[in-house]
Amino acid sequence: MAFESLTDRLQVAMSKLKKKGTVKEEDVKDMMREIRLALLEADVNLQVVRGFVKSVGERAVGVEILESLNPTQQIVKVVDEELTKVLGSEVVELNKSPKIPTTIMMVGLQGAGKTTFTGKLSNFLKKNENARPLLIAGDVYRPAAIDQLKVIGQQLDIPVFEMGTDVDPVEIVKQGLAYAKEHKHDYVFIDTAGRLHIDEQLMSELQRIKEYAKPDDILLTVDAMTGQDAVTVAQSFDEQLDVTAVVLTKLDGDTRGGAALSIRAITGKPIKFIGTGEKLTDIEIFYPDRMSSRILGMGDMLTLIEKAQREYDEDKAEELAQKMRENSFNFNDFIEQLDQVMDMGPLEDLIKMIPGMNNVPGLDQLQVDPKDVARKKAIVFSMTPAERENPELLNPSRRRRIAAGSGNSVVEVNRMIKQFNESRKMMQQMSKGNMPPGMEEMMGTGMKGKLGKMAMNRMVKQTKKKNKKKAKQKKNKKKK
Repeated sequence: MAFESLTDRLQVAMSKLKKKGTVKEEDVKDMMREIRLALLEADVNLQVVRGFVKSVGERAVGVEILESLNPTQQIVKVVDEELTKVLGSEVVELNKSPKIPTTIMMVGLQGAGKTTFTGKLSNFLKKNENARPLLIAGDVYRPAAIDQLKVIGQQLDIPVFEMGTDVDPVEIVKQGLAYAKEHKHDYVFIDTAGRLHIDEQLMSELQRIKEYAKPDDILLTVDAMTGQDAVTVAQSFDEQLDVTAVVLTKLDGDTRGGAALSIRAITGKPIKFIGTGEKLTDIEIFYPDRMSSRILGMGDMLTLIEKAQREYDEDKAEELAQKMRENSFNFNDFIEQLDQVMDMGPLEDLIKMIPGMNNVPGLDQLQVDPKDVARKKAIVFSMTPAERENPELLNPSRRRRIAAGSGNSVVEVNRMIKQFNESRKMMQQMSKGNMPPGMEEMMGTGMKGKLGKMAMNRMVKQTKKKNKKKAKQKKNKKKK
């Protein structure tokens, strides 16, 4: 999980303030020393650390903070705001051409995951904007680079333009762009060559491609796990090509997160997208404020909601809500929901996006084994259609038959059915607007509880703002 070690260190640093009745300037300085060490351990650039610590320190020792009713909460707010600034403050969208196609040039070192990310981003646009992307195979040097892009294209049902390995990359781009215009593709992704290190030949070729293609975006693909080196690579590419933005890959594998916290501040280039896993669907828009919330252990409900909206069909969601209210949720629904949740990403990562969940003891050790999910599905698939639709039929003899048919013990079958019944009861309560026992306490009363409540309040405000905007747009459409 990205930023895991940094999150733990920052929470420890800030929680020390909670133990004090009043907060003094010395207490803030002690906290800032801890935060400074936490950032340096996370492999954040020294220049960035100094600037961040100075900004937070100056704001946190102000009279309006230290003499407020709740100085601790105010200081956490300051840390959150300054961290968001370091990450870029505002979300930055792709640059779009006024006429199709929008051309996006993908650059980066070999091994950073550039070709895979090209597939991820084109698929993201296809799914979310109904785009018609075209991938141009411009890497004629790396063994099997063209084959890799073609395989990705086949998996995503996205066309790939290629002319083999014996043609100059600029000629491939020239003919690829002509093909895109002829076939009315609205996005073109140029997958360029990479090297193990930056050299003159690579940069010369990329500059020639840039000069001909005049891309709307030059996205530098950076491996988040390289830490400080990622910043050096970004600076070098930017000096030669004037890249427009950065995309980070393998962020899920870096528990430190130093690259994400350093790149924007050092290069001035925004991070537009991040890779969050190995699957071609594991990609997210980079929201600085949401990332700050995650780093501080405040959760990220907006991203969780958006993930759910992408995976869930609205009509089915309404049908499910009705079933919850009527307590008619059955095992068929359970399997359908299980598949949709698993498509959203690792369950342990999704849980951590919920404000306050970091307060649950042992959550940092939570690992959901895909085999456990497969066992649960095997149990359900061993039931008859009637049993799946009516769980009340599951008497002891039926449970023994299901255990034998699914390769599980009767104890495991009983445990799974018990969990299902408890979940069904909880969902019915929540669908009626009642908070199940223990949920309110989950937020806690300490620093993590405050962080969770703060994040929840911010999420509610942002959601209301979003809904108002949608309602206004609908109203304007009706007027027209």
